[in-house]
Amino acid sequence: MSEPQVPPTPPPGYSSAPPPPPSSGGSDNRNLMIVLSYLGILALIPLLTEKNDQEVQWHAKHGLVLTVAWFILCVVLGMLGVVLSAAAGPAGCLVGLMWPLMVLGILGVTIACIMKGINGQRFLIPGLSDFANKF
Repeated sequence: MSEPQVPPTPPPGYSSAPPPPPSSGGSDNRNLMIVLSYLGILALIPLLTEKNDQEVQWHAKHGLVLTVAWFILCVVLGMLGVVLSAAAGPAGCLVGLMWPLMVLGILGVTIACIMKGINGQRFLIPGLSDFANKF
């Protein structure tokens, strides 16, 4: 008699099972949405489009709160500069020198938030993050 036929063995690393789903649990464009969350008014895009992804929603709300905080800080610093330059002269120049430092601070916090968000973490800012959590 003849021997039973055995199917050929598949090459190493081959699996007939479908690939596992992504571990992130979110959409395919989660990183893009997290980056958009910290780019000012563009945070509305992930806030309105990714309603099922709680992590993206958190980052979008956090980004909007940060945008409003930066705007308020800029207005206050601008008004302070105008008042001090009209009243005290040289003191207004000191406020003018604070602008580049404030812009570097905003840029640093924004980059930190984006990098932490892409890595699956959250950059918490006392007060502001708590306020964002209320929404």
